[in-house]
Amino acid sequence: MKRHLFLMLISGAGLVGLAPTVSAQTTDTTRTVKPQLNTAPPGSAPAPTAPPVYQPAPVQAPVPDRNVPASNAPYDPSRPSGMDLPQRPGVAAPAPPLRRYFLYTNFGLGFNSYNGYSQFSGSLAPAIGYRFTERFAAGPGISYAYNSYSFSGLPTIKTNSIGLKAFAQFIAYKEFFLHAEYEVTNAETLGIDYTTNTVFTYKHTVRTPLAGAGYRTRFSDRAAADIVVLYNFNDGFDDIYGQPVIRFSFLFDLK
Repeated sequence: MKRHLFLMLISGAGLVGLAPTVSAQTTDTTRTVKPQLNTAPPGSAPAPTAPPVYQPAPVQAPVPDRNVPASNAPYDPSRPSGMDLPQRPGVAAPAPPLRRYFLYTNFGLGFNSYNGYSQFSGSLAPAIGYRFTERFAAGPGISYAYNSYSFSGLPTIKTNSIGLKAFAQFIAYKEFFLHAEYEVTNAETLGIDYTTNTVFTYKHTVRTPLAGAGYRTRFSDRAAADIVVLYNFNDGFDDIYGQPVIRFSFLFDLK
């Protein structure tokens, strides 16, 4: 009996000793599970990341075609109105349109002399020119020539001739140009009767090639004056211009 009481006392003391331990463990477990509040001071929010900037690839502006009207030309962002403005930096003034047709008139002088014979000539030759390019032009015209012949001991003889011609010009350098003409003239020229040693005039067809160079002085964008020195390849009694031929010409551009 006593032994049973002793065992019960020991068991009760053990339970009493274990009670605080279990309670402490239970309390610790409760503290671990309980959420903790964030008491730290608020910090600055992270800076937002900027989205990538889209950069389109550069587009080369198309070269405008001057033969295409501005209303039908492709859109050019550097020329929104379709016009080139000279005052804009980096934009050159557009070239003026090429005037194809022009009026070309000349007044010529010539003189020739040898062995007591002298010849003075004056000519007037209007023509219509056409510019194939900015440097090359050609065209047809008409010609009139007046001649005065003098011989030692003989009276002066005067003649008149009229014909057709064609001319061509090539701008060689700046205002200097090459000039050539070919004329077919119903000319009044001199003849000699060796049986009577007399001089007379008669009419026949004379062909006169001329070539040389000239210089142009412009008065405006449509008017100019030329001085031309030509060599006469028909140098003889059939000559109606003398040697050399100096011509003063006026040029006027037509619309």
